[in-house]
Amino acid sequence: MLIGLVAALVACFGYGTASVLQAYGARSAAAKDAARGTVGSTTATGAPSLAATVRAALTPAFLAGMALDGLGFMGSVVSARLIPLFLSQTIMSANLVVTAVLGVIVLKVRLRLRDWVAIATVVISLCVLGFTSGHIGEDVPGGAVHWGVLAFSVAMVAIGLGLIRVLGARGAVAAGLVAGVLFGAMAVAVRVVAGVDPFQPTVVLADPAAWAAAIAGVGGFYLFTVALQIGSVTGASAALVAGETVVPGIVGVLLLGDTSAPGLGWLVVIAFVGAVGGAIAVALFGAAESDQTAPVLEQR
Repeated sequence: MLIGLVAALVACFGYGTASVLQAYGARSAAAKDAARGTVGSTTATGAPSLAATVRAALTPAFLAGMALDGLGFMGSVVSARLIPLFLSQTIMSANLVVTAVLGVIVLKVRLRLRDWVAIATVVISLCVLGFTSGHIGEDVPGGAVHWGVLAFSVAMVAIGLGLIRVLGARGAVAAGLVAGVLFGAMAVAVRVVAGVDPFQPTVVLADPAAWAAAIAGVGGFYLFTVALQIGSVTGASAALVAGETVVPGIVGVLLLGDTSAPGLGWLVVIAFVGAVGGAIAVALFGAAESDQTAPVLEQR
């Protein structure tokens, strides 16, 4: 249990710091494209082109963020296997606080009182979840769950790409939310994949859940990168938090047997809703702030 908690905290700080570094890299790449007058850096709807996203991903700051993402991924894998998913994912969702604080320092993001209240709601809710969590479920899911998470991951990647195409520059929160759902699906896939303990490579590769983890991870990473390019880092990160917390939390309880402390299920539900609701509030506030500042940035 303790190892799982520590791993989730490592993932929390890794992901939170990575988001800010990646946002910094994306902004610097966009500024260079604008200064050079690079043709084809955006689509007709204002979304960044694939080439622009690749250029953003190759900046030093973004590469450093990717390294921290790797650390966060290892922490998330360990925590997903050792503690209930609703607990591991909500602890990792506290990376929103890390992102917010570092965003103020590094990106000069201005947070209002309402933002801090929403962030505080998330933190308090996470603390409550930590004290009310029970045991990790030992239910062994059937093959339908393994195939289901694969089909779900493929469908969400397609939906995310479609939303970016339709919404363009207004799709930051939508892209962040779908990325979060994909990362949540990845956590479920990691939890159920066979052949991990003891490690059997052939069994892992034959399991649809392993492919689901790969597809969800790559798809979520790309969509979150796009979200950071076109929107507020706090807004995109909060949308990500909401998505990656809800899906695995519900699946863990309903299908995998994760439990809360005896008699405290009602408190877990309240804290879970508080954590997700606070994250959604920050996402909406961040999106509104981004929309208000966009014209100013264009004039400069």
